[in-house]
Amino acid sequence: MTMRACLLAAALVAGSAANAQEQPPAEAAKAALEQVQAAELALGKAKSGKDRVAALTQTVRAFEAGLGAVRSGLRRVTIRERALTLELTAQEEEIAGLLTVLQARGRVGSPSLFLHPEGALGTARAGMIVSEMTPALALQAAELRAKLDEVSTLRALQANAESNLQKGLSGAQEARTELNQAIADRVDLPKKFIEDPVKTALLIATADTLESFASSLWQISGGPVELANDVLETRKGTLPLPVAGRILRSAGEADAAGIKREGVLIATRPRALVSNPAAATVRYQGPLLDFGNVMILEPQNGLLMVFGGLDVVYATTGDVLAEGAPLGLMGGQSAAVGEILTQVENGAGSDLSETLYLEVRENNKPVNPEGWFRSVKDD
Repeated sequence: MTMRACLLAAALVAGSAANAQEQPPAEAAKAALEQVQAAELALGKAKSGKDRVAALTQTVRAFEAGLGAVRSGLRRVTIRERALTLELTAQEEEIAGLLTVLQARGRVGSPSLFLHPEGALGTARAGMIVSEMTPALALQAAELRAKLDEVSTLRALQANAESNLQKGLSGAQEARTELNQAIADRVDLPKKFIEDPVKTALLIATADTLESFASSLWQISGGPVELANDVLETRKGTLPLPVAGRILRSAGEADAAGIKREGVLIATRPRALVSNPAAATVRYQGPLLDFGNVMILEPQNGLLMVFGGLDVVYATTGDVLAEGAPLGLMGGQSAAVGEILTQVENGAGSDLSETLYLEVRENNKPVNPEGWFRSVKDD
């Protein structure tokens, strides 16, 4: 059996918990599979649901969570498989000796099998030694049996692992396609104001920094926000990150080129869904400076949230978005099953290949976004 086959078989059942507080590997793998299966069922209902956008948004998130759990299981399997292989290889001679003794103990027939050359006394002593060895031999045999059973289980689940991973990837792509269509069909999204394209173009042309652009947004904003969102202050530090991933670079931390940003950089997967962390008005969406495709939200007066690096954008300037509403999709191409397995097998890189820039501004001054969001950093 090849390494890839072993890893594939283990995708849903193996891996070891880092500590006693973590969910047992088998249960975690089962939960990951159930997440993907539940997302598949939800997709069918979401297509015909009354609020298709909301339903499909939840479905995309469910697929992303389930597939993320399966990928995590694959990584743990790699570690477990290699450790088990090394352990069994190192114990080959010991295992061979154990099997020899067990076979000898298992043979029944000749009364002279355990006779000692020194006579009755030697035979008695040898019998005592063998009797004392029996519990240790039984324990070793049980440990070996458990390891062999684990290998057998991994092989038995080989076909289902690849099949379920493929279904999950296909389902996630279908859900994103359906979400794109549902957003295109949406006609009832409330608007705070209608953007003036001439004013917006002039503002972009004259702004040389994000600060200067943000400070002049009132020119195209249509007045102050009237959302009843003052309670947002009480949720500081608890808002979910807008996309599933990890904070790759904190505010003020220099990148490889020595450039420092006021916001954080979030590493995420290709085509990941970006969601609205709090009810807000879209103050701007479109290309801006060197931030790529940008969306600026205002959850409450004086507070701006800037999202940069999206590929597909689901809202327009002036829209009023509910909490959890989809903002757009990240760029890149989702990896195929073979690519995922190859990456895991070779231990090559991370699947978090896309980056979303997140900046928070209070009264037009940048603040550390990690003061507002539940940050997840690289291990």
